[in-house]
Amino acid sequence: MEDFLLRVVPGLAEQWRGSTPEEIGQIEVLAGRPLPPFYRWFLSRMGQSMGPLTYQRLDLSARRVLTSYAEELIVPHSRFLFIGHDSDERMPLHLFYDLDSPERADARVTRRYAEGGERYEQFETFRELLAYGALLNFRIGKLPQVCKALIRGNDPDILSHLDPVMDSLGFTRPVPTGPCCGLYERHDAAMVCNKVPRNRPEAVMVFKLAGNDPGTLRRIMGEISTASSLKIKVSEWTPPLE
Repeated sequence: MEDFLLRVVPGLAEQWRGSTPEEIGQIEVLAGRPLPPFYRWFLSRMGQSMGPLTYQRLDLSARRVLTSYAEELIVPHSRFLFIGHDSDERMPLHLFYDLDSPERADARVTRRYAEGGERYEQFETFRELLAYGALLNFRIGKLPQVCKALIRGNDPDILSHLDPVMDSLGFTRPVPTGPCCGLYERHDAAMVCNKVPRNRPEAVMVFKLAGNDPGTLRRIMGEISTASSLKIKVSEWTPPLE
């Protein structure tokens, strides 16, 4: 994960700043249990500043976490650990760890209001949330042509059918992921796909595929459709095709 972020995000090594061991220890006390190992790594590298990875409305800093608890914006909970403050004034859906849903040295992340209520599941792991955003913003967002589409299969495990095709097309998978998130890179293209983690997963994912021209993207999608049982329905081209 660290190698991937340092390669994809320009200037990250010079601008990220980690939390102090004392801050990490204070957050662990609030969690009431050992922190997920990946979150501990994140805090040690980016707990003070995420540099170019900083989200526009979401403050993931250790200081914001500790301040929110100290000011009683967030009430400590044995299951949900507050890790990100949403500054949206109308619908502030803050980011929480679901510590009762551990996964791959990490845990599920969800969004909800400070006082509780309905949860909006995000990713199986915080690692996937960060890696998805980095690839989307710093690779896909820099390529000239983007396609957004739905990909459907006969069973919920979409990636078991998609991965072999992407491997055959020369894509690499820079960060290990679970069945609800896929990340793919090639010198001339990149792709992210995801779906909401649920107990009963759907047999569909949303993806964004970017490359140098529409022809490249059509060939990639054509190979996925012909070499697997997956079906693709394009919803948007950016910029629009003539």
